[in-house]
Amino acid sequence: MTSALTRSAVSSLGTATISTMNRTLFAALLGGVSSLWALAQTGPSSPTDWPSTRQADKVVHYYVTGDALAAPSETWTPDLRVLSGGDQITGDITIGGFSGVKALGNYFNVADSSFGEWADDETIDILVQAYGDDALFNLDGSPRNFNFLLGTLPELTAPVGGSVAVEARNKKWNWILFRIPNGQRADGTRFVGSVPEGAQGDTSSGGVNGGTIRLEQVPNLIIRAIAFGPQGAFGEPEAINLFAPADSCDPEPNTNLVGLDLRAGVTNHLVVINDGDQTVTFEDQVGPATDKRRAVRPNGSLLNFGILDNYLGQPCNDPRAVKVCVEFYDDPAFAGLDVRFGPEAYATDSLGGIGFYPAEQRQVLTGTGEWIKRSWIVPAVSLKGVNAGALTAGPRFVSENGQVFVSRFDLAVLRTGTHPLAGQDPLADCFADPSICTDTYGNYAELDLKQGLKQGLDLGSSGGDQVMIEAEAGPASDRRNAIRPARDDGPVGFTHQYLNFAITDQVFGPSSQPAANLAICVTYYDDPALAGARFKPEVYQTEANGITTLKFVPDSAYITLEGTDTWKEAYWEIPDMKFLGVNQGPQAAARFVLSDKIFVSRVRYAVIRPCGPKAGVNELAACKPLIAPTLTAGLGANATLELRWPAAIPDALLESLPALGEANWQPVNVAPVVEGDQWVVRLTPTANGFYRLRQP
Repeated sequence: MTSALTRSAVSSLGTATISTMNRTLFAALLGGVSSLWALAQTGPSSPTDWPSTRQADKVVHYYVTGDALAAPSETWTPDLRVLSGGDQITGDITIGGFSGVKALGNYFNVADSSFGEWADDETIDILVQAYGDDALFNLDGSPRNFNFLLGTLPELTAPVGGSVAVEARNKKWNWILFRIPNGQRADGTRFVGSVPEGAQGDTSSGGVNGGTIRLEQVPNLIIRAIAFGPQGAFGEPEAINLFAPADSCDPEPNTNLVGLDLRAGVTNHLVVINDGDQTVTFEDQVGPATDKRRAVRPNGSLLNFGILDNYLGQPCNDPRAVKVCVEFYDDPAFAGLDVRFGPEAYATDSLGGIGFYPAEQRQVLTGTGEWIKRSWIVPAVSLKGVNAGALTAGPRFVSENGQVFVSRFDLAVLRTGTHPLAGQDPLADCFADPSICTDTYGNYAELDLKQGLKQGLDLGSSGGDQVMIEAEAGPASDRRNAIRPARDDGPVGFTHQYLNFAITDQVFGPSSQPAANLAICVTYYDDPALAGARFKPEVYQTEANGITTLKFVPDSAYITLEGTDTWKEAYWEIPDMKFLGVNQGPQAAARFVLSDKIFVSRVRYAVIRPCGPKAGVNELAACKPLIAPTLTAGLGANATLELRWPAAIPDALLESLPALGEANWQPVNVAPVVEGDQWVVRLTPTANGFYRLRQP
């Protein structure tokens, strides 16, 4: 009878037909449903304890920074550790009132000293306490899939463990539960829990690079705790993945730049802080005889700058990458003293959390007697500042072993997402390595297997999943030494579809320099037997808002073989190349992927510098294919004249004549803009004349 009454009451919900007799039962039913809903809605859980849905009788392996959370039972053991090094660097951070570990590279690799526990588990639950910021989401702010790398080389899998709702961007510590399948290899063993025969690399913890389970592509992710357990050990995702709302805060303003130029006597919403342990001295006539300036130096070691009127935003706004550009004097008195200057500390949140910038990235002053202009990018800075008082601030600077004079200081917030200034760098002409604007570093490297030439470039390591074979190839009239991927001629278990090349002797300069615009020219055999095969640079390392990350070249860059039985050249330009390499080096550029046994006999690299005596010079310009400068014209809005040409022609010049028969073509003084795959210039309705494109 109770069941029948319950069904009747539920079916009558929202109508006026509930009988008087059933109203009491209906009210009781609603109360019961509410109670059940309250039990189901257990989150958000406090960061100071494990979620209440945990199962203390389950076997769980965990890691907590500072051992801040006690184990619920003896079956919960601290067997996990977070690795750091290579391409999986992490660093300590204090944020949101607690200490955590931040991914400074692409990966977050966790090693389990007792990984064999999971050999029989079909599903593994991964409980994470993570800080709620942009690192949990795609660049556009949308939810992203979290992939977890399992297994050992050559058999790997990277299942999706789930995604995180946008409500987790709350600048608070959140418990998040991921669930992954622990799949089986061909031999029946599971990816997590055992090491198969023939496994390669560091498999000491049953996974790759010394770990057990690795979170993929998670730069900036901050974790305080992580635990592995069988399915259900922590409860269910829908009960745990609930998040407290973010505290209210004014939106970020439509600004991104402040600065102070003491030489010019100009300030743009920025002042020097002069109190406590940050007192300073201002002086005139600082610098070499040919460039005397007004400048400021710390009396001790700390130099701090405050932002007026919350001009760049509030301390409660989301932490953003900031770029600072500083002009400072390399005093001759510094010679031999190991004087170092650069960012020291920065706020991580509005609660007083502090992060420290890597000391090794400070500028070493050698006493050149010159003014130096250089930049630093500091990721995830809160405008709370460090010892900034009532002002907001970016990173604080330190001057070690000597007091460094500063004449100009500019600070930019690198906006992201849907902000009107997203993607803009107002300090684009200020570089992290001033030497790229000199002739200190080389701009050209070449490997020619036909000639036996190795000029700053050599074959990469042949092994793992990129076994390479060197042999003679080419048409009968032009046989050459060349290199190709092994493909099915290599060890079983890998595709062997890659070629990799090592940059030697730091020919282009150190890996610490900013991402370079790299031209690549490859001489390959257009084998008739391989018509339709294709190849391209595939993956490389770059830098985005101060974080080094992987980037993939789009498939539109593939070169497809036509089968002409000749040696041909392929050309690419990659505008943001870090020379850290992928599965090679440092130093190296992009790894190449080839769909078949395509032979390559010659590889050339050229760095196109953005400044200095070789600004814009491309040593491989002759390899660059010419694109016909097709110019089209039409009417746009308000009867404007629209002139368009392919965006793939970046150096074409638009010129005009008022009438045919004249010889003096003049440049059109309207800057083109890129729209889709075209350059566009819009001229006023009265802009009559004749137009042409000219390639220098």
